[in-house]
Amino acid sequence: MDADYSVELTADDPALELPWSSDDPSVCYIDLRRSPELIAHIPEAAQYPELADFLSAVNSAASVLETAKCDCWTETELSEAEEIYGANLKFASYVDLLFATDDPALALRFSLDAHELLARRLVRLLGVAPQISSAAEFAIRRCYYHEPSPDGTSPSAGDSQTGYYITFYLFGYGEDEPSAHRRWTIALNVVQNALLQVSAEMRRLEPAL
Repeated sequence: MDADYSVELTADDPALELPWSSDDPSVCYIDLRRSPELIAHIPEAAQYPELADFLSAVNSAASVLETAKCDCWTETELSEAEEIYGANLKFASYVDLLFATDDPALALRFSLDAHELLARRLVRLLGVAPQISSAAEFAIRRCYYHEPSPDGTSPSAGDSQTGYYITFYLFGYGEDEPSAHRRWTIALNVVQNALLQVSAEMRRLEPAL
């Protein structure tokens, strides 16, 4: 599997607000770490059971991470760099990854070094995984973490801290949608295992972070 990471912290780069909201009341942030039963309310997870399995694993106690957003789609336009896969299209997804806050020893949302360490270890592990027509990308970006008011109401715009998160992109390539989806599914499982392995490593390394 091809894997790489980048640091995207300029003013023009994407950023996240947590919790996030949208104009559509049916589309909102769901805290799967603390309410795993709400996964049924995520349309992408309902449509793709393998994504649901990934989200459940990443938000589990075995992981140092939790998730904020996700999506899946198919693309027929490939870049010149993607020609090496000899594919007609790709099945794509993204999942926004955050360090979990329910483990006091791993409150690393505000450490750029911790995010780079996580990304480097993931890229190294995935780089020795069996070769398949797939690619993983991890983009370290800025996140504005809003703190709730003491009475539990929504935070004001000024009640936030600036930290980081990682957008994890995954692409499976194929001659048609079933083959691209199949390779994406295999690759997603590989990344899931890598995330849990790196989670265990980071717990052991935590005093040095």
